[in-house]
Amino acid sequence: MSDSIKHECGLALIRLLKPLDYYHKKYGTALYGLNKMNLLLQKQRNRGQDGAGLVTIKLDTPPGTRFISRKRSNSPQYLKDLFDNIFANFQDLSKEQFNDPQWLKDNKPYIGELLLGHLRYGTHGANTIETVHPFLRQNNWITRNLVLAGNFNLTNVDELFAELLSFGQYPKEKSDTVTVLEKIGHFLDDEVQRLFNWFKSQGFTNLEINNMIADHLDVQRLLLRASRKFDGGYVMAGLIGHGDAFVFRDPAGIRPAFYYQDDEIVVVASERPAIQTSLNIRFNQVKELQPGHALIIKKNGLVSEELVKEPTKPTPCSFERIYFSRGTDRDIYLERKKLGELLADKILKAVDYDIENTIFSFIPNTAEVAFFGMIKGLEAKLNDIKSKKILELSQQGLLTDEALANVLSLAVRAEKLAVKDEKLRTFIADDASRNQMVSHVYDVTYGIVRNEVDTLVLIDDSIVRGTTLKESIIYILSTLRPKKIIIVSSAPQIRYPDCYGIDMSKMKEFVAFRALVELLEEDGKSDLMMF
Repeated sequence: MSDSIKHECGLALIRLLKPLDYYHKKYGTALYGLNKMNLLLQKQRNRGQDGAGLVTIKLDTPPGTRFISRKRSNSPQYLKDLFDNIFANFQDLSKEQFNDPQWLKDNKPYIGELLLGHLRYGTHGANTIETVHPFLRQNNWITRNLVLAGNFNLTNVDELFAELLSFGQYPKEKSDTVTVLEKIGHFLDDEVQRLFNWFKSQGFTNLEINNMIADHLDVQRLLLRASRKFDGGYVMAGLIGHGDAFVFRDPAGIRPAFYYQDDEIVVVASERPAIQTSLNIRFNQVKELQPGHALIIKKNGLVSEELVKEPTKPTPCSFERIYFSRGTDRDIYLERKKLGELLADKILKAVDYDIENTIFSFIPNTAEVAFFGMIKGLEAKLNDIKSKKILELSQQGLLTDEALANVLSLAVRAEKLAVKDEKLRTFIADDASRNQMVSHVYDVTYGIVRNEVDTLVLIDDSIVRGTTLKESIIYILSTLRPKKIIIVSSAPQIRYPDCYGIDMSKMKEFVAFRALVELLEEDGKSDLMMF
């Protein structure tokens, strides 16, 4: 089990394939790339609650000028803070300066053809500015500069760290992010040196060799060598100082990545809807980066999807698809809806098929799609029940207009009973007061539930620790005085950590695991637990 800082993050990469002047003429601004990056990160903000960062690289800058710019923020309003600081560089310009793309590129930071943005969501561990991506590995050779950002868990950090030591490196810290950065950086150095030695032996000058390395650097080979021992779930994006870029994905497809390309732009993101919205394109225009492959964008604009590690059986992180990903993605939406639909049989058994005296609802808002699926499944089952009742009445000669109307009037009672009070804050020091406040994070709809008659069925998209459920939802719903409250989860029970997906390593905090322990103790089977 890995215990270092783990991430469930989002990333976005943009490569502008035309000169900046092109975007100024067509879209009215040389900040086209920055504006698109801002929108891409805003539309993926569900993937990062702890910080955001952005790196830009300018192509073909003369020696002695700044070509890499980075800004990161871990403030409470991290995205606003990030882009406020970036756009502040353009506030005091004259109209002539702002409308001169070449002047902007020569004189202002964050005006580049390559952009890499990241949103950090640390599932546990410190939340300092040093943990916010992208990370830089700088060098005086332009082809050895490396920028890296990712969404990943690596399970064998100790092994990879030991390999760095065997290379003669002396890493500044032992974390998966730094280890990956240095691992890729080591092989980047090696590939650059190999090309340098080759061209030097051919009699080329050092200045000539610099450009030749940029032209001939084999990014696929670099990633093949660097990721050979990677074990985990990952999508990693990198920029190389001279202008090459890459995004590569784990062979099991555990973490998501999508991309779009036309003659103006290449965009990669963790979420397909973010690309669709940002560029106003259709679902089928966005491609999924295949497991084990890398999208490689050369400085000359050549784009290719290349094999890096042989794909295995697809095993996407279920928790990400059920809970974490943006629900506006067509596939995610349909999957979540289906998960709710599949619960219909078990729910009907739990309420003893008493549809008339049962109210169905959902909590929290992210469970709404699963709720739609649940209602669809229940309505399908109810139609079967109605058909059987009508057939029985007909066979018995009792199918009167009144009896038929009674059968047809049966309906699934779907209501919105719990509403989150977004304005309530619970930063109170003592636990007793805080727990009391937490219990009122949700408001309820009064006057719908019949006291001691109606059973409430609430669907949740996932139940991990169950804290809000215990401290707030059940308590506040009990004030409606229902006969019974049944909580349903559209996600499978989360009993154990997932090193490859979203890693929450404190197993004793999982409500399903605690319930398992209590049931074993209750049945006198504690001996089955082996710790």
